[in-house]
Amino acid sequence: MSSIAVQPFSGTYRAQPVPSTFAFAVRHSGVFWFRGSLSDVTATLRGDGDALVLEGAARVESVSVVEPAAMRASVLGPEFFDAERHPEITFRSVAIRLSDDGEAEVDGELTIRGVTRPVTGAGRYSPPRASSYGEVAGLQLKTSFDRREFGFDWQLELPGGGDAVGWDVEVDIDLLFIREDADAQG
Repeated sequence: MSSIAVQPFSGTYRAQPVPSTFAFAVRHSGVFWFRGSLSDVTATLRGDGDALVLEGAARVESVSVVEPAAMRASVLGPEFFDAERHPEITFRSVAIRLSDDGEAEVDGELTIRGVTRPVTGAGRYSPPRASSYGEVAGLQLKTSFDRREFGFDWQLELPGGGDAVGWDVEVDIDLLFIREDADAQG
């Protein structure tokens, strides 16, 4: 990916809870994708015309798994998210690369269950533009990681062989940002 000469973000942009999404998927029983999302997510993108920083956080309790109650308890419990001891997932970028054709790569540090690991997300960005909401921009990223790296070690071998829950977690993030600086309102 070739980088752009000047990054287009200047100021502070805040992700809008709706329609932004933070979704994840993991193979279940070796035959289908178990999908979930987190609804209480915050993200800020700050640019000064040269450097660009993305920070975000998600409340684990906002996971979309609500029924059956036993499954929700398991997802929030110590064998998975351990929400009581680690109520938040956080991310902070260390490098962002944007291309003239809208490609984006973001290197950063993801913290889940108190464990911080490097991750790289790749996808697309939409540069800032005027809208009826003010100045808006978009960022869509995908990444994946082995859940064992973050202490998600629970596993059950299926009677016919194979694992009940896959080790690889796929993450799909789609963020709508609105510039919040006072000078963007004028």
